[in-house]
Amino acid sequence: MSDDAKKRAGEKAAEYVESGHIVGLGTGSTAYFAIVRLGALVREGLDIKGIATSEASAALAREQGIPLIDFSVTDRIDVTIDGADEVDRSFNLIKGGGGALLREKIVARATETQIIVADESKLKAQLGAFPLPVEITPFGWQATRARIRNLGCEPQLRMTNGDPFVTDNGNTILDCPFEAIPDPPELEKELRSIPGVVECGLFVALTDRVLIGKTDGTLLELSETE
Repeated sequence: MSDDAKKRAGEKAAEYVESGHIVGLGTGSTAYFAIVRLGALVREGLDIKGIATSEASAALAREQGIPLIDFSVTDRIDVTIDGADEVDRSFNLIKGGGGALLREKIVARATETQIIVADESKLKAQLGAFPLPVEITPFGWQATRARIRNLGCEPQLRMTNGDPFVTDNGNTILDCPFEAIPDPPELEKELRSIPGVVECGLFVALTDRVLIGKTDGTLLELSETE
């Protein structure tokens, strides 16, 4: 998918941010364009503060001149702009392809309005084609993998340059190819009940608006009230 579609969605999402807002800054290739656009608006006078969902997004925000805060000074976020690896028409999401799913979910839970930006390849009739990321503790990861396997997939330990991928929180990730997830809330509940699972990449009932950039140059906007 071209960057033009992602850029269109990311920049449109920035229009929902107003001066005085605390903004959740998502992670990934589409959220990147939203952060860059917000940085431009800050330089034009937009008065916001950001809470980043990853070290990479924090570095980009600082580069763009967006002031950053953390949860030591607030317990709520006005608007979060983030991406997704998959989104269905019920606004269930798979996230975590970039490895930031735990921080992304902490931010999403604290957010009043969550906006998801993506290109049209991410919009699905049903979740599951993208392997579901599950963040787990390094200790006992083999036992955790065995319990997840019993739910109907063959989890793969995410690797980077021959070593286990390490999240910003010091954990590892299992990528779980369920292929089809007919009941996201139930699977999320089952995964989170397994000892060793820190968080899973299913985001249920956390999204208010979805902006989909299309290759034909248009933008599809969906809201939870539609």
